[in-house]
Amino acid sequence: MRSLSRRLSITPTRVVFFDRDGVLNEDHGYVFRPEDFQWVLGAREAISWLNESDIKVAVATNQSGIGRGFYTEQDFLLLCKWMQAQLRKLGAHIDAFFHCPHIPSDECFCRKPKPGMLLQGIERFGVKPNECLFIGDKESDMQAAQAAGTQSFHYAGGNLLESVRRCVLIDR
Repeated sequence: MRSLSRRLSITPTRVVFFDRDGVLNEDHGYVFRPEDFQWVLGAREAISWLNESDIKVAVATNQSGIGRGFYTEQDFLLLCKWMQAQLRKLGAHIDAFFHCPHIPSDECFCRKPKPGMLLQGIERFGVKPNECLFIGDKESDMQAAQAAGTQSFHYAGGNLLESVRRCVLIDR
């Protein structure tokens, strides 16, 4: 894993993918209701800063709670809608949500550490893998980024905006 204090490459970042649980929100188990969602310090501001910098923002998140029957796909989508409403209060937004509803034993291509969600995003945004950055908090996130050919950052806590500002290369 690389230090958060330096940039990864000289290629400007065009898309930042975030893992959700543990990066955008505090991870305390299968979060699917707005009243259980707690933004990480600086997460909303990091998304706003990326929007202002003309960098696309996406979420790539394993959601095995759906596959386990703890909540439904509709519950997940309603939480995404709620997140967008919270971000709009700052004039910010997430450009795309990618999720894997499967449990680990399903061994699908979209579930991290496999790269399926990141590859979907790369195709959707029409970018090259080296123009993307994946910020995650688990080894499976780093493995997915490597498998997709994207840059990665291991977020270990603290103010997410400060971390993002240190690791994203702006094309100006």
